[in-house]
Amino acid sequence: MTTTDRSRPGQRTPLPDPPAPRLPLWERRFALYFTARAVSLLGDAMMPVATALAVGALYGVLGVGLVLGVWTGTFVLLVLFGGVFADRFGARRMMVGADLVRVGTQGALAVAFFTGRPPFWLLVAMAALAGAAVAMFLPGVNGMVPLVAREPQRANAVLKVADAFAHLLGPALAGLLITVTGAGAVYAIDAATFLLSALCLALVRIAPAAPAAPDSGRSGGSSLRADLRQGWREFRARTWMWSVILVWMVCGVLVFGPLVPLGAALIGARLGPDAYGLAVSFLGAGTVLGGLLALRLRPARPLAAGAAAVGLYTALPLCVALGADLPVLLAGHALGGAALAFWSVMWATSVQTHTPPEVLNRVTAYELAGSVSGIALGQLLAGPAAALAAPHHLLLLAAAACVAGCAALLAVPAVRTLRRAAP
Repeated sequence: MTTTDRSRPGQRTPLPDPPAPRLPLWERRFALYFTARAVSLLGDAMMPVATALAVGALYGVLGVGLVLGVWTGTFVLLVLFGGVFADRFGARRMMVGADLVRVGTQGALAVAFFTGRPPFWLLVAMAALAGAAVAMFLPGVNGMVPLVAREPQRANAVLKVADAFAHLLGPALAGLLITVTGAGAVYAIDAATFLLSALCLALVRIAPAAPAAPDSGRSGGSSLRADLRQGWREFRARTWMWSVILVWMVCGVLVFGPLVPLGAALIGARLGPDAYGLAVSFLGAGTVLGGLLALRLRPARPLAAGAAAVGLYTALPLCVALGADLPVLLAGHALGGAALAFWSVMWATSVQTHTPPEVLNRVTAYELAGSVSGIALGQLLAGPAAALAAPHHLLLLAAAACVAGCAALLAVPAVRTLRRAAP
């Protein structure tokens, strides 16, 4: 569109293009998908508290650690296969199946707690099955978003806000239910959330995928091993992607893994357990704010903007390590939650919009395996490390690693210059 320049008669000068209109988000497909994820996230947020309280009361700290370790270990071992199956059979189908498996595992545990003392072998077996189901479920989460939302960044931001609210409400609800009714009710409600999630996902109708190019995805009849290799090639071909995962693995070991056990010990010993609970709540509130910010901002270079936000996360381990007063401590947790949420939306959107749909689930599986393994290793090493060095020194190291991670992300040209994909 052009208009006449009044200062120079007869000469036309172009006006800037109007901003692209925002596409509608809350269409039926996304509404169903959002409902499925929101209720499932609420159930997931209840489980750590339920496991810690219910299993801990019966089998102690060692029993809780073993149950959680089996869950995490099974997930890490099988998540790559989950990516392959999601690309082969469809993400929605795999997610519905995984939800139904978890209806069975959580329902069996609910019955066991309602009827008496569950045997330890049952707790471990159900944890292994649930971990396997999550390994089949999570790779498809990334792949589904572009299929149900025409603006993936807005969709990811809304989902991140739902995740934050789930982590605010879920632990408190689980603790209340265990106190009032017992652990069986928590597991029964968790099973119900997965049943509702499966129903909503089954109702989602998505357009059939376009045929894949011969060299861009899985060819018919290829083996499982070939599919895994194809996913690895696609992951390795994107320098920005594997660079981020390498940095995230290091941050998982030095920052995200040890932060919860060390932070809980330091804050609880200095200010009491109520202060730590309040800090976690402020972390969730910050996550909501970060998701809302990501809903409005559309940076041209999303990973560069997200990496800058990661630098702000340094405030969280730093304020804990320095023994900050409660107001500063809460502000640090809120800032950390907002920074991490903003990064998460930028990262998820970049992966979804810069990866071919036919390999997206396998690529997601590789990035999940890398990032989760770093955090799990950090959690395992936190105890032995605290026996060798003071916890506040370890958190100062975590703060320094956070700054170094931010600098490393911005130093990689492929990360720094990656541009936002058009909707």
